[in-house]
Amino acid sequence: MATISSFLYNRRANSIFDPVSAFDVWDPLKDFLFTSPNSLISRENSAFVNTCIDWKETPEAHVFKADLPGLKKEEVKVEVEDDRVLQISGERNVEKEDKNDTWHRVERSSGEFLRRFRLPEDAKMDQAKASMENGVLTVTVPKKELKKPGDGVKAIEISG
Repeated sequence: MATISSFLYNRRANSIFDPVSAFDVWDPLKDFLFTSPNSLISRENSAFVNTCIDWKETPEAHVFKADLPGLKKEEVKVEVEDDRVLQISGERNVEKEDKNDTWHRVERSSGEFLRRFRLPEDAKMDQAKASMENGVLTVTVPKKELKKPGDGVKAIEISG
């Protein structure tokens, strides 16, 4: 145990100019996914990976909530594709650099993101609504009632 903690603390000691480095959490996969320029996931596309979306189903609708901090509604697209595929996309722009700026850390994602969800048959895609407030996008897709097997069956009285 002492070996692991000394390894972690020695690793942090290398960044003496960063007063917050003592609070960093060591991520063993941090450099693994981003090592080669030809890798499937690059730093420019990391926004795609980090876009968190919740999908809940209520008796009345399918509700999607996406955390999109710092984005304006004009920078986000909500589309219906192939009748029942909900597509949420957008782009976070890279902050403009000034030659006189010295960056100590860049952790906020930038680049394009795209998420797709295939909705069940009960989704009324033509009545989907979207709103954005405080960096949270909410998409509500109402549900239609599907006929259950046996719903259309009518008993016929047998005379005799």
